[in-house]
Amino acid sequence: MHDIPQVQAQTLNQRLRKEDGLYLLDVREPWEFAHCAIAGSVNLPMGEIVARRHEIPRDRTVVCICHHGMRSLQVAAFLKQQGYEAVENLAGGVEAWAQDVDPDMPRY
Repeated sequence: MHDIPQVQAQTLNQRLRKEDGLYLLDVREPWEFAHCAIAGSVNLPMGEIVARRHEIPRDRTVVCICHHGMRSLQVAAFLKQQGYEAVENLAGGVEAWAQDVDPDMPRY
């Protein structure tokens, strides 16, 4: 799928400590985002991406996030098709983040 880079949860966590420019795009539904989210992420549900893509910055690395990494991979591929250059996908989604980075994060 357009060779979207897959970033592991622990790697993303390390990068968030060092890099300012990452844009965390959480494409889950609002109820999912309300249940648990990675600090600093922006919720833009997958179904609204086409209409609201202008809200996603082109001058930052966009890391797409969902529950397990499948919806976000589709969104990342779409953004690549729209000309976004720096797009990545969080492998395993927030589930992997809860497992590998933040064991206190609520899961579902």
